[in-house]
Amino acid sequence: MIEFFRKNIEPNKKVKTIEILLLIGLCLTSIVSFAMGTSKINANVGQINFIEQVEMTRDFSLEDYDEDYASCDVTYTKGKDSMVITYSYDEYVNHDEKTITAYEFESKDGTKLYFDHKDVSKSEAQDVYTSVMANKTMSIFNLAIASLILALSVVIMMLFSRQFTTYEKAWFLSIMALATVISVIFPEESANGVNGIVIMLLYLLDTFLNILCELLISKQSRYNFLVSVLVEIVEIVMCIVLMYRFATMATTLFFWLPIDIISYINWSKHKDDQEDELTVVRRLKGWQEVLVILGIVVWTFGVGYLISGLDIATDFYHNETLETAIIYIDACASAVGIANGLFIFFRFREQWIAWYICAFLEAVINIISGQYVLLVLKLGYFTNTTYGYIKWSKYINSHSEKKEVSIF
Repeated sequence: MIEFFRKNIEPNKKVKTIEILLLIGLCLTSIVSFAMGTSKINANVGQINFIEQVEMTRDFSLEDYDEDYASCDVTYTKGKDSMVITYSYDEYVNHDEKTITAYEFESKDGTKLYFDHKDVSKSEAQDVYTSVMANKTMSIFNLAIASLILALSVVIMMLFSRQFTTYEKAWFLSIMALATVISVIFPEESANGVNGIVIMLLYLLDTFLNILCELLISKQSRYNFLVSVLVEIVEIVMCIVLMYRFATMATTLFFWLPIDIISYINWSKHKDDQEDELTVVRRLKGWQEVLVILGIVVWTFGVGYLISGLDIATDFYHNETLETAIIYIDACASAVGIANGLFIFFRFREQWIAWYICAFLEAVINIISGQYVLLVLKLGYFTNTTYGYIKWSKYINSHSEKKEVSIF
């Protein structure tokens, strides 16, 4: 193992020095950010002073509860400020008011705190203050998490430097750097009781693992499937946390995980005669393309119709048309994903075309969902898909298979 890293580590001393300095800087940024965020959340609220009585408006878009919930949070807003009140389910059902009278207080550091009563205890003030500071420090924690993942990206490119071209290293690190910036500018809100910081961590891990997997596929490396298993696990967790995209979750669980394992085995059996790290790839036939398109259409409308008829709560429950549209887009994305998985398994170049379509559909869902950091991943998909298609085409044109093998 040590000998392997010695052979593959960055050979240029100046470049390696820059990478090490960058790595140290990113690690320090992560540590300092974590420390700053933690200190702000755990700070003592101190003395609070009553300012005024205000009217706040209820935000119905954040509510989605049924009888299975013991407690239900209702959010009231006034500009950028908000107040969250927890009701029992019975109280929530009978609570129809659209506005509420709130009491505004201010802490020693100027933080505004809102309550539904004026007689506020010290513990109540501290709890609300901690919650407010947690929301305010999301960008700081996102920077800490993103810096750590970006540092891991630098480590991979440095230790496996000889395995990647200059373009591939620049592409990989650029996408991760952009994801870091976006994660700080657009922090995620909490969803289904899960903190927005945890959701952002999942998004960044998804981006990191996906672009690494994509890069390895473009290099015709069978090791992409080992990374892909981690991708599927992260994406299943994301679907569960956000309670959406159930077609994709089912496809990931019952198709992608098994296909990754058997694809690794299949690719290992078709190594290039001259370069052991390369896998022999080929192109699809016309009649096979027609069957694939028909299969995608049938799957999209069949699965979309099935899931749209289920009573499942999602982030878009308040807009039935939008929810239905996302269900069908998700069904189509899962269908194209299945086709893509089969193309990869059989080593067909057309898997890159499927990637284009899938990336576009995923980007539409991300925009509608406000998942802006995942748009960076789609940018990575579009750029690397073009790169991969060109590389595979060059290989196919320069290597003619001795025996044509049908997909069936």
